[in-house]
Amino acid sequence: MSTAFFTGFPGFLGSQLLPRVLERSSGCRAVCLVQSKFLAQARSHLEHICRAHPQLHGRIDLAEGDITEPHLGLPVTQLRNEISEIFHLAAVYDLRAPREVAMRVNVDGTRNVLDFAEGAPRLRRLQYVSTCYVSGRYEGPFSEDDLDKGQSFNNCYEETKYLAEVEVRARIRGGLPATIYRPAIVVGDSRTGVTQKYDGPYFMIRWLLRQPFIAVLPIVGDPSTTRVNLVPQNYVVDAMSYLSGLEASRGKTYQLADPEPLTVSELVKLIGHAARR
Repeated sequence: MSTAFFTGFPGFLGSQLLPRVLERSSGCRAVCLVQSKFLAQARSHLEHICRAHPQLHGRIDLAEGDITEPHLGLPVTQLRNEISEIFHLAAVYDLRAPREVAMRVNVDGTRNVLDFAEGAPRLRRLQYVSTCYVSGRYEGPFSEDDLDKGQSFNNCYEETKYLAEVEVRARIRGGLPATIYRPAIVVGDSRTGVTQKYDGPYFMIRWLLRQPFIAVLPIVGDPSTTRVNLVPQNYVVDAMSYLSGLEASRGKTYQLADPEPLTVSELVKLIGHAARR
């Protein structure tokens, strides 16, 4: 039986992607790396997944560890010899996080995952989640083939995810089989609205909901020209679930973004309508 190894469980994308990956093959199990402080939450999410997908019962295990530690805090055991696929989703996404924390998790942690992957003799693919915002403050088209364009960055999240992708691409050039995914700003499920996190545009939604019917929303700049690239969670999960199963996706980078994003004006009107403000 092959083993898929996940980091970032029980996070926003990992919790939805995990059952999709296992449903591709009945001969696959999963091991999820979980920090000790998130074990209770991970067990709760695992119970929910198995209730929703009874066929996955007994096929998912939790392993206590940490990507910021050498060997991911795991004993060097048979596990690494069994791994056929790694999904690396763990990262610090909070824009308020101190730079040293983002560096330790996003850059050093990714480097540790890469070392772990290179020591897995049966590895077929590393699936790495980056971000569209490795583009930083670069002005102009930024394609899947672009990375180092001399750009500066708006925050340490963009900077550290850029540095992490530099590490991943270097290992790909060295022969590591990997695929890179760059989501834009991920929001809840487009069908149900369900989300695990209330950051980004949700701050604006909550700001409006706290106000009466006639609401005020300050805007800086020209809202008719600036666009906000939002993608629903299910779009990203669908894309990764499909692309990760293709041999043709090996070595490629995919920008999981809206090709026609809304302007700030359009987004404000849409949210205002939904919030009845």
